[in-house]
Amino acid sequence: MMKVYYDLTPSFGDSAVALGSFDGLHIGHKKVISTAVEAKKKGLVPTVLTFAHNPLTDLGGSAGGEIITQEQKISLLEEFGVEQLYILNFAAVKDLSAQEFVDEILQTVCHAKKVCCGFNFTFGCGGKGDSKMLTRLCGERGMETAVTHAVLLDGEPVSSTRIRGMIANGDVDEAARLLGRPYGYLLPVLHGRRLGRELGTPTLNQAVPKDFVLPRFGVYISKVSFGGAWYCGVTNVGIKPTVGSPVVLAETWLTDYHGPDIYGETVRVDLVQFLRPEQKFSGLDELKTEILKNGEQARAYFRKNGGFSSDAT
Repeated sequence: MMKVYYDLTPSFGDSAVALGSFDGLHIGHKKVISTAVEAKKKGLVPTVLTFAHNPLTDLGGSAGGEIITQEQKISLLEEFGVEQLYILNFAAVKDLSAQEFVDEILQTVCHAKKVCCGFNFTFGCGGKGDSKMLTRLCGERGMETAVTHAVLLDGEPVSSTRIRGMIANGDVDEAARLLGRPYGYLLPVLHGRRLGRELGTPTLNQAVPKDFVLPRFGVYISKVSFGGAWYCGVTNVGIKPTVGSPVVLAETWLTDYHGPDIYGETVRVDLVQFLRPEQKFSGLDELKTEILKNGEQARAYFRKNGGFSSDAT
Protein backbone atom coordinates (compact mmCIF):
# COMPACT_ATOMS: atom_id res chain seq x y z
CA MET A 1 0.00 0.00 0.00
CA MET A 2 1.43 3.36 -1.07
CA LYS A 3 1.98 5.86 1.74
CA VAL A 4 0.44 9.28 1.03
CA TYR A 5 1.56 12.39 2.92
CA TYR A 6 -0.02 15.83 2.76
CA ASP A 7 2.67 17.39 4.93
CA LEU A 8 6.43 17.23 5.42
CA THR A 9 6.52 13.87 7.20
CA PRO A 10 10.05 12.43 6.90
CA SER A 11 10.48 9.54 4.48
CA PHE A 12 10.51 6.06 5.99
CA GLY A 13 13.75 5.28 4.13
CA ASP A 14 16.28 6.54 1.62
CA SER A 15 14.36 7.43 -1.53
CA ALA A 16 14.43 8.08 -5.25
CA VAL A 17 12.20 11.12 -5.77
CA ALA A 18 10.38 12.13 -8.96
CA LEU A 19 9.58 15.85 -8.95
CA GLY A 20 6.83 17.60 -10.90
CA SER A 21 3.25 18.81 -10.96
CA PHE A 22 2.34 15.69 -12.98
CA ASP A 23 -0.97 17.32 -13.84
CA GLY A 24 -1.94 14.79 -16.50
CA LEU A 25 0.20 11.76 -15.67
CA HIS A 26 0.82 11.32 -19.40
CA ILE A 27 3.49 9.12 -20.99
CA GLY A 28 6.13 11.85 -20.55
CA HIS A 29 5.39 12.09 -16.83
CA LYS A 30 5.41 8.30 -16.56
CA LYS A 31 8.92 8.21 -18.02
CA VAL A 32 10.18 10.51 -15.24
CA ILE A 33 8.38 8.51 -12.56
CA SER A 34 9.57 5.16 -13.91
CA THR A 35 13.16 6.32 -13.40
CA ALA A 36 12.43 6.69 -9.69
CA VAL A 37 10.58 3.36 -9.60
CA GLU A 38 13.54 1.59 -11.22
CA ALA A 39 15.73 2.74 -8.33
CA LYS A 40 13.90 0.31 -6.05
CA LYS A 41 16.35 -2.27 -7.39
CA LYS A 42 19.06 -0.29 -5.56
CA GLY A 43 17.12 -0.33 -2.30
CA LEU A 44 15.57 3.14 -2.61
CA VAL A 45 11.91 3.91 -1.90
CA PRO A 46 10.18 5.01 -5.16
CA THR A 47 8.74 8.41 -4.25
CA VAL A 48 6.83 11.21 -5.98
CA LEU A 49 6.70 14.78 -4.72
CA THR A 50 3.91 16.77 -6.34
CA PHE A 51 1.32 19.41 -5.52
CA ALA A 52 -2.36 19.46 -4.63
CA HIS A 53 -2.91 22.06 -7.36
CA ASN A 54 -0.90 23.11 -10.38
CA PRO A 55 1.58 25.77 -9.14
CA LEU A 56 0.46 28.11 -11.95
CA THR A 57 -3.01 28.18 -10.37
CA ASP A 58 -1.62 28.94 -6.91
CA LEU A 59 0.39 31.80 -8.40
CA GLY A 60 -2.79 33.39 -9.77
CA GLY A 61 -2.42 32.15 -13.33
CA SER A 62 -4.28 29.51 -15.29
CA ALA A 63 -3.09 25.98 -15.94
CA GLY A 64 -5.87 25.44 -18.47
CA GLY A 65 -7.99 23.02 -16.45
CA GLU A 66 -7.39 19.79 -14.57
CA ILE A 67 -7.14 16.55 -16.55
CA ILE A 68 -7.52 14.07 -13.68
CA THR A 69 -8.91 14.14 -10.18
CA GLN A 70 -6.58 13.81 -7.21
CA GLU A 71 -8.15 10.42 -6.48
CA GLN A 72 -7.23 9.26 -9.99
CA LYS A 73 -3.71 10.61 -9.60
CA ILE A 74 -3.18 8.66 -6.38
CA SER A 75 -4.56 5.46 -7.90
CA LEU A 76 -2.43 5.75 -11.05
CA LEU A 77 0.78 6.48 -9.16
CA GLU A 78 0.25 3.37 -7.08
CA GLU A 79 -0.27 1.38 -10.30
CA PHE A 80 3.02 2.81 -11.60
CA GLY A 81 4.85 1.32 -8.61
CA VAL A 82 5.28 4.43 -6.47
CA GLU A 83 5.48 3.53 -2.77
CA GLN A 84 5.54 7.00 -1.20
CA LEU A 85 3.68 10.10 -2.34
CA TYR A 86 3.93 13.68 -1.11
CA ILE A 87 1.00 15.90 -2.15
CA LEU A 88 1.94 19.36 -0.89
CA ASN A 89 0.32 22.74 -0.99
CA PHE A 90 2.55 24.89 -3.17
CA ALA A 91 2.50 27.59 -0.47
CA ALA A 92 4.51 25.27 1.79
CA VAL A 93 7.58 25.44 -0.48
CA LYS A 94 7.17 28.40 -2.84
CA ASP A 95 9.30 30.80 -0.76
CA LEU A 96 12.23 28.39 -0.37
CA SER A 97 15.32 29.17 -2.40
CA ALA A 98 16.61 26.48 -4.72
CA GLN A 99 19.28 25.52 -2.20
CA GLU A 100 16.79 25.48 0.68
CA PHE A 101 14.47 23.23 -1.34
CA VAL A 102 17.27 20.73 -1.87
CA ASP A 103 18.45 20.88 1.75
CA GLU A 104 15.14 21.08 3.61
CA ILE A 105 12.82 19.09 1.34
CA LEU A 106 14.88 16.64 -0.68
CA GLN A 107 17.51 15.83 1.94
CA THR A 108 15.80 16.37 5.30
CA VAL A 109 12.25 15.28 4.44
CA CYS A 110 12.60 12.87 1.52
CA HIS A 111 16.01 11.42 2.45
CA ALA A 112 16.67 11.48 -1.29
CA LYS A 113 19.63 9.61 -2.76
CA LYS A 114 18.36 10.01 -6.32
CA VAL A 115 16.30 12.87 -7.77
CA CYS A 116 14.38 12.59 -11.07
CA CYS A 117 12.74 15.36 -13.09
CA GLY A 118 11.83 16.45 -16.59
CA PHE A 119 14.07 18.65 -18.74
CA ASN A 120 11.84 21.69 -18.17
CA PHE A 121 11.50 21.34 -14.38
CA THR A 122 11.83 24.55 -12.35
CA PHE A 123 11.96 24.99 -8.59
CA GLY A 124 12.86 27.41 -5.83
CA CYS A 125 11.47 30.86 -5.12
CA GLY A 126 10.33 32.47 -8.36
CA GLY A 127 11.16 29.32 -10.30
CA LYS A 128 14.79 30.43 -10.52
CA GLY A 129 16.17 26.89 -10.30
CA ASP A 130 16.19 24.60 -13.33
CA SER A 131 17.26 21.02 -14.03
CA LYS A 132 20.91 22.07 -14.47
CA MET A 133 20.95 23.83 -11.10
CA LEU A 134 19.22 20.83 -9.51
CA THR A 135 21.91 18.54 -10.91
CA ARG A 136 24.66 20.76 -9.51
CA LEU A 137 23.11 21.21 -6.06
CA CYS A 138 22.32 17.52 -5.71
CA GLY A 139 25.79 16.51 -6.91
CA GLU A 140 27.39 18.73 -4.28
CA ARG A 141 25.41 16.81 -1.65
CA GLY A 142 26.13 13.35 -2.97
CA MET A 143 22.74 12.81 -4.60
CA GLU A 144 22.35 11.31 -8.06
CA THR A 145 20.10 13.07 -10.58
CA ALA A 146 18.25 11.84 -13.65
CA VAL A 147 16.85 14.41 -16.08
CA THR A 148 14.40 13.04 -18.65
CA HIS A 149 14.14 14.56 -22.13
CA ALA A 150 10.82 15.28 -23.83
CA VAL A 151 8.84 12.31 -25.11
CA LEU A 152 7.87 12.89 -28.76
CA LEU A 153 4.74 11.61 -30.46
CA ASP A 154 4.12 12.42 -34.11
CA GLY A 155 7.20 14.62 -33.96
CA GLU A 156 5.89 16.86 -31.17
CA PRO A 157 6.55 16.80 -27.41
CA VAL A 158 3.90 15.15 -25.28
CA SER A 159 2.51 17.76 -22.90
CA SER A 160 -0.53 18.41 -20.75
CA THR A 161 -1.24 21.54 -22.82
CA ARG A 162 -1.39 19.46 -25.99
CA ILE A 163 -3.68 16.94 -24.31
CA ARG A 164 -6.02 19.68 -23.07
CA GLY A 165 -6.37 20.95 -26.63
CA MET A 166 -7.30 17.47 -27.86
CA ILE A 167 -9.90 17.02 -25.13
CA ALA A 168 -11.40 20.44 -25.85
CA ASN A 169 -11.70 19.45 -29.53
CA GLY A 170 -13.31 16.11 -28.71
CA ASP A 171 -10.26 14.18 -29.92
CA VAL A 172 -10.32 11.86 -26.92
CA ASP A 173 -8.89 8.93 -28.89
CA GLU A 174 -5.84 11.07 -29.70
CA ALA A 175 -5.59 12.26 -26.10
CA ALA A 176 -5.52 8.60 -25.04
CA ARG A 177 -2.36 8.03 -27.10
CA LEU A 178 -0.55 10.78 -25.20
CA LEU A 179 -1.94 9.80 -21.82
CA GLY A 180 -1.16 6.13 -22.30
CA ARG A 181 -4.72 5.31 -21.19
CA PRO A 182 -8.25 6.47 -22.08
CA TYR A 183 -9.23 9.97 -21.02
CA GLY A 184 -11.87 9.81 -18.33
CA TYR A 185 -12.97 10.86 -14.89
CA LEU A 186 -13.81 9.35 -11.52
CA LEU A 187 -16.79 11.21 -10.03
CA PRO A 188 -19.83 10.55 -7.82
CA VAL A 189 -23.21 9.81 -9.38
CA LEU A 190 -25.81 12.52 -8.67
CA HIS A 191 -29.59 12.39 -8.60
CA GLY A 192 -31.04 13.76 -11.83
CA ARG A 193 -34.49 14.64 -13.16
CA ARG A 194 -35.12 10.99 -14.18
CA LEU A 195 -35.99 11.98 -17.76
CA GLY A 196 -33.71 9.25 -19.04
CA ARG A 197 -35.69 6.68 -17.09
CA GLU A 198 -38.90 7.96 -18.68
CA LEU A 199 -37.28 7.51 -22.10
CA GLY A 200 -36.19 3.97 -21.25
CA THR A 201 -32.53 5.07 -21.19
CA PRO A 202 -31.73 5.75 -17.51
CA THR A 203 -28.52 7.69 -17.06
CA LEU A 204 -25.74 8.30 -14.56
CA ASN A 205 -25.36 12.02 -13.93
CA GLN A 206 -21.95 13.37 -12.95
CA ALA A 207 -21.13 17.07 -12.59
CA VAL A 208 -17.93 18.08 -14.37
CA PRO A 209 -15.84 20.02 -11.79
CA LYS A 210 -15.47 23.72 -12.53
CA ASP A 211 -11.68 23.52 -12.49
CA PHE A 212 -11.57 20.74 -15.10
CA VAL A 213 -10.76 21.04 -18.77
CA LEU A 214 -14.10 20.83 -20.60
CA PRO A 215 -14.40 18.16 -23.29
CA ARG A 216 -16.10 19.28 -26.48
CA PHE A 217 -19.83 19.28 -25.82
CA GLY A 218 -21.42 16.30 -27.46
CA VAL A 219 -21.97 12.56 -27.34
CA TYR A 220 -19.20 10.02 -26.82
CA ILE A 221 -18.84 6.26 -26.81
CA SER A 222 -17.74 5.51 -23.26
CA LYS A 223 -16.46 2.69 -21.12
CA VAL A 224 -17.84 2.69 -17.58
CA SER A 225 -16.48 0.94 -14.50
CA PHE A 226 -18.03 0.19 -11.11
CA GLY A 227 -18.65 -2.83 -8.95
CA GLY A 228 -15.66 -4.66 -10.43
CA ALA A 229 -16.98 -4.70 -14.00
CA TRP A 230 -16.88 -2.66 -17.22
CA TYR A 231 -19.95 -1.58 -19.20
CA CYS A 232 -20.66 -0.12 -22.62
CA GLY A 233 -21.86 3.47 -22.35
CA VAL A 234 -23.05 6.50 -24.28
CA THR A 235 -22.09 9.78 -22.59
CA ASN A 236 -23.42 13.25 -23.31
CA VAL A 237 -21.20 16.05 -22.05
CA GLY A 238 -22.80 19.48 -21.97
CA ILE A 239 -25.88 21.34 -20.84
CA LYS A 240 -28.58 19.09 -22.37
CA PRO A 241 -30.08 21.65 -24.80
CA THR A 242 -33.29 19.70 -25.36
CA VAL A 243 -34.30 19.66 -21.68
CA GLY A 244 -31.83 22.13 -20.20
CA SER A 245 -29.23 21.96 -17.41
CA PRO A 246 -27.82 24.82 -15.29
CA VAL A 247 -24.41 23.13 -14.99
CA VAL A 248 -22.14 21.09 -17.24
CA LEU A 249 -23.04 17.44 -16.82
CA ALA A 250 -21.64 14.16 -18.05
CA GLU A 251 -24.75 12.04 -18.50
CA THR A 252 -24.12 8.37 -19.29
CA TRP A 253 -26.55 5.69 -20.45
CA LEU A 254 -25.32 2.16 -19.82
CA THR A 255 -26.70 0.35 -22.85
CA ASP A 256 -26.84 -3.12 -21.31
CA TYR A 257 -26.96 -2.55 -17.54
CA HIS A 258 -30.10 -3.61 -15.71
CA GLY A 259 -28.95 -3.59 -12.09
CA PRO A 260 -29.89 -1.37 -9.13
CA ASP A 261 -29.43 2.41 -8.97
CA ILE A 262 -25.94 3.52 -7.99
CA TYR A 263 -26.61 7.06 -6.76
CA GLY A 264 -23.80 8.31 -4.54
CA GLU A 265 -21.23 5.82 -5.82
CA THR A 266 -18.03 7.02 -7.44
CA VAL A 267 -17.94 5.74 -11.01
CA ARG A 268 -15.19 5.81 -13.60
CA VAL A 269 -16.21 6.89 -17.10
CA ASP A 270 -13.67 6.80 -19.94
CA LEU A 271 -14.57 8.78 -23.07
CA VAL A 272 -13.45 6.55 -25.93
CA GLN A 273 -14.63 8.20 -29.15
CA PHE A 274 -16.57 11.32 -30.13
CA LEU A 275 -19.84 10.55 -31.97
CA ARG A 276 -21.63 13.83 -32.59
CA PRO A 277 -21.99 17.40 -31.30
CA GLU A 278 -24.59 18.16 -28.66
CA GLN A 279 -27.81 19.28 -30.36
CA LYS A 280 -31.34 20.36 -29.55
CA PHE A 281 -34.10 18.02 -30.73
CA SER A 282 -37.73 18.87 -31.47
CA GLY A 283 -38.93 16.68 -28.61
CA LEU A 284 -38.24 13.72 -26.37
CA ASP A 285 -39.24 11.13 -29.01
CA GLU A 286 -36.62 12.41 -31.44
CA LEU A 287 -34.08 12.54 -28.60
CA LYS A 288 -34.82 8.92 -27.65
CA THR A 289 -34.41 7.76 -31.25
CA GLU A 290 -31.00 9.39 -31.47
CA ILE A 291 -29.87 7.99 -28.11
CA LEU A 292 -30.83 4.47 -29.15
CA LYS A 293 -28.94 4.94 -32.41
CA ASN A 294 -25.87 6.08 -30.48
CA GLY A 295 -26.22 3.02 -28.25
CA GLU A 296 -26.01 0.76 -31.29
CA GLN A 297 -22.94 2.65 -32.49
CA ALA A 298 -21.29 2.10 -29.09
CA ARG A 299 -22.10 -1.63 -29.08
CA ALA A 300 -20.70 -1.96 -32.62
CA TYR A 301 -17.52 -0.17 -31.56
CA PHE A 302 -16.87 -2.57 -28.70
CA ARG A 303 -17.75 -5.61 -30.79
CA LYS A 304 -15.07 -4.52 -33.21
CA ASN A 305 -12.49 -3.38 -30.66
CA GLY A 306 -12.98 -5.93 -27.89
CA GLY A 307 -15.59 -6.44 -25.22
CA PHE A 308 -15.28 -6.33 -21.47
CA SER A 309 -13.74 -8.60 -18.88
CA SER A 310 -15.52 -9.24 -15.60
CA ASP A 311 -12.82 -7.38 -13.66
CA ALA A 312 -12.31 -3.64 -13.89
CA THR A 313 -8.64 -2.65 -14.06
